[in-house]
Amino acid sequence: MNESPDNRNVIEPNQKPDITLPIVVYALFLAGVVSGGLTAVIGVVIAYVYRGQGPDWYDEHYRYQIRTFWLSLLYFAVSGILTLVMIGFMTWLLAVVWLVIRCVKGIKRLQEQRAPDNVESWLI
Repeated sequence: MNESPDNRNVIEPNQKPDITLPIVVYALFLAGVVSGGLTAVIGVVIAYVYRGQGPDWYDEHYRYQIRTFWLSLLYFAVSGILTLVMIGFMTWLLAVVWLVIRCVKGIKRLQEQRAPDNVESWLI
């Protein structure tokens, strides 16, 4: 790896980027379901710190992860409010399924070294 003038690591054109860190972020998001979101917060911090340091398809994963975090926060907050009228448990389950599907799709696309589909989507 070469050091660029602004001291960030730059990936050479013929070198494959290490996909371990984005996979760890996806795993932290999934673990957030059982940790009450604590690991997801750690994951989104990692995504914010490391975005912009690789090829376009690689950086799109960090963008996708950041967007997934904020949307999941919204969906889980709405589910928490809806528990007052007894449908929040169902919407919470839907939010968990949505999160799992987005993370699995992201990991699959990452392993193919391609950008995730539908980065801007509120759905899957």
